[in-house]
Order: sequence, then structure tokens, then C-alpha cells
Amino acid sequence: MDVSDKTPADFWFDPLCPWAWLTSRWMLEVERVRPVEVRWHVMSLSVLNENKLDEIPERYRELMKTAWGPVRVCIAAEEKYGSEVLGRLYTAIGTRFHNRGEEQNAETLRAALTDAGLSPDLADAMRSTEYDERLRESHREGIDLVGQDVGTPVIAVPGADGERIAFFGPVVTPAPKGEAAGRLWDGTLLVAGTPGFYEIKRTRDAAPSFD
Repeated sequence: MDVSDKTPADFWFDPLCPWAWLTSRWMLEVERVRPVEVRWHVMSLSVLNENKLDEIPERYRELMKTAWGPVRVCIAAEEKYGSEVLGRLYTAIGTRFHNRGEEQNAETLRAALTDAGLSPDLADAMRSTEYDERLRESHREGIDLVGQDVGTPVIAVPGADGERIAFFGPVVTPAPKGEAAGRLWDGTLLVAGTPGFYEIKRTRDAAPSFD
């Protein structure tokens, strides 16, 4: 099947978020069972929360300080190699951060870059502001589609008239497999194609499961 025959799904992620990681693994499964092409983009929890630091718990404020590093590295890789490397770099970083529970530091990012076949020197970008303008631009592209008061992940899919409709989520654990993944995707397209549809939500009562 030609790429042009596949339904595009734009996916904005921050590598630190375990829920975004699970949704991304679902989207990879969707690519296996439906004619879908995932296009990866970077968003930033640090950018999202930089004007809300007084409103969030102290532990989360500390996390926002370290969250700049991985997204800067992702943007640096995109600038050097093109957006097509983001998917495999995200997989490499997320596998180490979430599945293996490795430290979220420069050493782990260098290892993930190597896993993805990219220069490990790009890990130096985590302490640089060189890529922040492009990071903010990528983040804004997703937020402008979905609106405020959301987090990561953000996905954008075709609506009823072909216009991209963006949602926060779906938030799910564990990531559905096989036809279950396909059915959730079918439902996502269904609600995206419903004019005026905005939200379905319930309280989470389970932790992220990476099995």
C-alpha cells in the first residue's frame, strides 16, 4: 500500500510521560492492523507548565526542570536528521526510561541515541537552549490544534470534512494489542468525525502498565 493511501495520525509526545508512552505503543500497534501512518512530533511538559509552576506540586515542579533535556535532544535529532528519525528515537528513549526504568539523564540519552543509530553527541543538546525556539514551535503546533488545559499525548486525525481534529489521549493502560488496538482506533476516527464532539473522561484508578 502506498503511503498516500494511509490515514495520517499526527502524534505529539514528551518522552518523560508514561501515559504518552503507552499511547504511542498503541499507535504502533494500530499501524500493524489498520492502514495508518503515524507522524511524530515533539511537545514539552516544561513548556506546557512553565507559567503554572505555582499551581503544581513541588515534586512535579522539580520534574519540569529535568523535562527540558529529552525534548531538546529530540528536536536536535530532528534538526540534524529529519522528522523521520523521531519515531525510532522516541522508542529508544521510552524503552529505557519506562520499560527498563533507567535514569533520565545524559548517559541514558546517549545510549538511546546510539540505539536509534544517531550520533550520541546530540545528548549535549539537553543542556543547551539552542533548540528551544524550534521546540516551542513544535509544541505550539499541537496545542493550537487541540486547545489549552491538556497534556501529552496529543493526536490529530482527519475529521468528517478532512480537517484535522486533535484530542488529548487516549489515555489507556496497558496498550491494546491486535484487533483491540484497531477497534480503539476506529472509535477515535468515529468521534473525530462527529461534529461538536469534545470529551469523554473518567478517573484513572490504575498505574501505567508497560507489560
